[in-house]
Amino acid sequence: MASKQAVALFGVIALTLYLPFVSPFSDLLQDFCVANTADKVHVDGFTCKDPKAVEANDFFMTGFEKEGDVNNPVGSKVKSASAKQIPGLNTLGLSMVRIDLAPNGVNPPHIHPRGSEMIAVIEGTMDVGFVTSAPEYRLFSKVLNPGDVFVFPMGLVHYQRNTGSGKAIAIGAQSSQNAGVVWMHSAVFNSTPTIPSDMLGKVYQVDSNVIDQVKKKF
Repeated sequence: MASKQAVALFGVIALTLYLPFVSPFSDLLQDFCVANTADKVHVDGFTCKDPKAVEANDFFMTGFEKEGDVNNPVGSKVKSASAKQIPGLNTLGLSMVRIDLAPNGVNPPHIHPRGSEMIAVIEGTMDVGFVTSAPEYRLFSKVLNPGDVFVFPMGLVHYQRNTGSGKAIAIGAQSSQNAGVVWMHSAVFNSTPTIPSDMLGKVYQVDSNVIDQVKKKF
């Protein structure tokens, strides 16, 4: 198991070293632009902290070794390491996630509007997949074991599901400092304000009362 974990982690590390050379943020004008999260100015990313005030902790985060709390209806937890958690990632065009799945747990269908994702399974078994855009809506899926790697292209609906008898863990790298996430169920049934139930009923071809019951779940 240890050797498989080492292989998986090596793959993720190699990817994170490669991503800065292919991301849209690769033409840097300075060594780094550590995020000044206290600045109220809104830009595409964060403004830069004074380089003289930068320290090693700006490029550091701890806690990825801790299991996520999967005691929830879907049995999953995703922990992010983005520019919000690691200010030194600002402008570098990459981030990471840890995905924990309970037995039968699922990371529900979602998209990352601003980044592609590559995951490496380090424990357990996962059924993963993504769906292409219209008109084909083709599903590409695979069952992954420790040491296996899978790629989810940017903006496409994808998921992970634990198909083993124990817990499942994966580490992922994303080609953006803030790839974003849109959960399909939340976007459709739990927006603010919510999409009208009669319209959703027409789309899903059910009575609007059924839609109201689904909305109550969220």
